[in-house]
Amino acid sequence: MTGPVVRGSIRRRLLVLLFCASAGMAVLLYFVVQSVARQVAQQSQDNVLAASALSVIDSARSIDGAITVDLPYAALSMLDSVADERVFYAVRLGQEVLTGYPDLPRPELEGRRQTAHLSADFLGEEVRIAAVGRPVSTDLGREVLEVSVAQTLAGQRATLAWSSRLALGIGAGFFALSVLLALLVARATVKPLDRLTQSVSRRGPTDLRPVASPVPQEMAPLVASLNGFMARLSASLDRSEDFIAEAAHRVRTPLALVRTKAEIIQRNVTKPENKDAIREMIRAIDESSRTAGQLLDHAMVSFRLDTLARDAVDLRALVTDTVERLQPVSEIKDIRLVVTEAQPATVRGDAILLQNAIRNLLDNAIKYSPAGTCVDVALTTAADEIRLDVRDSGPGFPDADSTALVQRFARGENAAGIIGSGLGLTIAQDVVAAHGGRLELTNIPGGGACASLLFRLS
Repeated sequence: MTGPVVRGSIRRRLLVLLFCASAGMAVLLYFVVQSVARQVAQQSQDNVLAASALSVIDSARSIDGAITVDLPYAALSMLDSVADERVFYAVRLGQEVLTGYPDLPRPELEGRRQTAHLSADFLGEEVRIAAVGRPVSTDLGREVLEVSVAQTLAGQRATLAWSSRLALGIGAGFFALSVLLALLVARATVKPLDRLTQSVSRRGPTDLRPVASPVPQEMAPLVASLNGFMARLSASLDRSEDFIAEAAHRVRTPLALVRTKAEIIQRNVTKPENKDAIREMIRAIDESSRTAGQLLDHAMVSFRLDTLARDAVDLRALVTDTVERLQPVSEIKDIRLVVTEAQPATVRGDAILLQNAIRNLLDNAIKYSPAGTCVDVALTTAADEIRLDVRDSGPGFPDADSTALVQRFARGENAAGIIGSGLGLTIAQDVVAAHGGRLELTNIPGGGACASLLFRLS
C-alpha cells in the first residue's frame, strides 16, 4: 500500500516559527536593554558633570569689575568619587581662559541654552564634557562666564559592559522561557489533530461512522470532508458487495445452462467436425466459468479480509465437508479424493474464507492430476502448528521460484492446455496470511506436488 507523501511537520514548522520569533525578540530585547542602559549611563554622567560645572560657576564673584573664581573642592571631588576617573576643567570669560586646561575642547552654547555637552578626545583619552555659561558684568561690559568640566569614560565603559552582560542574560533567559512556552503552545495546538488521528486509527476496517468528537473551528472543514469521504466509501463498499453477490449468480447460472445445452447438442451431433467444434465450445465455457468464478471468489475474499472474523473454526470438519463437496468433480475425472489423516484442530478465523482456500487447493490438485490417480489430504497437528497437506500426482510446480506462483494470474509453464485463471494459489495465500499462517509449495520426489497451509496452534 502506498503511503501518503509526507512534506514536513506541522509541529516542527510551528516550533521553528516560534523559535525564530523568540530568537528575534531576544535579540531585540538585548539591543533595547543595552540602548536604554547606554542612555541612562550617559544621562547620569551628563547630569553629574553639569552639576559640577554649576557648582564652579556659582562660586564666581565680581569684585571691582574683575571676576574671581574659587574652585569648590566638592565640585570636582564628587566626580572623582563616582569612579576612578580623571577630571579636567576650564573657566573662560569670553575668549580668555581664567583657569584650568586651555586646550580642553569647548562645547558651543547656542542662543539661550545655558548648558551643552560634547564627547571628544583630550590628552589621548576620550572624555565627556559639560559646559555651563552665565552672563556677568565686568568693567569692560557684559561678558559670558563659561565653565567646562570633563571626565574620562572608563567608568561609563565598565557600567556599559556590566549592562551588556545583564542584557545578554535577560535575552538568554527570555529566549529559554520562550522556547519552553513554544513547546507547550505547539503541543496544545497540535493536540486536537493528534486526538483526531488516534480516534480514526483506532477504528476497525468496517467502522465508517462519522467523526462526532468536538474539534477546533479550523479543523471543522477537514472533519466534514473526512465524514463525507467515509460516507461515500461505505456506500461504495455496500454496492460492491451487492454487485459481487449478484454477479456470481448472474454469471454462473447462464454459463452452466449454456454448457448443459452444449452437452445435449454434442450427444445428438453425428459429424466429427461438429462434435469437435462443440467440444471446443464446452471447453471455452468451462474456462470462462472457472475464470469468472475465481475472480468473484477473489473479490469476495478481498472484501471479507477487511472484516476478518475471529471465530473458533473446527478445521477437521471443514476439511471433511469440503472434500465431500468436491467428490463429484473428482469422480468425473476418475480421480480419488481421499482424506488420509484428519486430526482434531481448531483455528480462530473466518470459516468461509478458510473453506475457500481449502477448496482452491483441492480444485488445483484435481485439475492437474491425471485420470486414475489419487489426491491425498492430511490434517496434522504438531507442538506449535497445524498443517494441512494436499498432495497430487500431477506435473508438480516449476523449478523457478514458487513464490511467483501466488501472484495474481500467474501460472507455471507446465500448465499449458489446462483450464485455469491463476487465482487459486493467490486466494489461498491471502487467506492463510490473514490468519497468521503461511502457504508452502513443494514438489514430491518421483512426481507430484504438495500444497500446504500452516497455521500457528492457538
